[in-house]
Amino acid sequence: MTLVVAMLFSCEDKLSDIQKMNMSSRDPVGIAENFNLIYTDSGKVTSNLISPKMLDYSNREFDFSRFPEGMTVYFFDKQAQKTTVIADKAVNYSDTQIIELIGNVKIIKHDGANLKTEQLFWDQKNEWLFTEKKFIFTDVDGSIVEGVGIDFNMDLTIINITKMSAESLVKEENEPL
Repeated sequence: MTLVVAMLFSCEDKLSDIQKMNMSSRDPVGIAENFNLIYTDSGKVTSNLISPKMLDYSNREFDFSRFPEGMTVYFFDKQAQKTTVIADKAVNYSDTQIIELIGNVKIIKHDGANLKTEQLFWDQKNEWLFTEKKFIFTDVDGSIVEGVGIDFNMDLTIINITKMSAESLVKEENEPL
């Protein structure tokens, strides 16, 4: 009888351990609030990521971090000019070094040019951004490009657009009488 009771308790302990393991693999391994991460290169600040909350899922086979309450990232070029990236939510996939920006995504360059879309993928390794969603790009001169599907480099000097329409401001000169 004692042996049977010992086996039952042994089984219960293992079952509860297994249940805890399953539960914990779904939960984040860490939660950071008021997250503020500063990246530097050779003593100079290159970027600053700010978010109200970060959930760390590095306990998963395909690990990732979620920013469920949005994020803002400031990038500084060699002349210390700032480009701002804002999104309602974000997911950072560590293994692929790709960040998915979700909801009201905005990129605002130091010169005033900006891009708006609902979803944007950011390939950190190749410093490349892309989306297959609708976008609106407004250049510093007020020109507007709308389309579906765009990919570009970090400083917006190389841009490929899948489908687009454009509106450009043209300065008219007075014609002689």
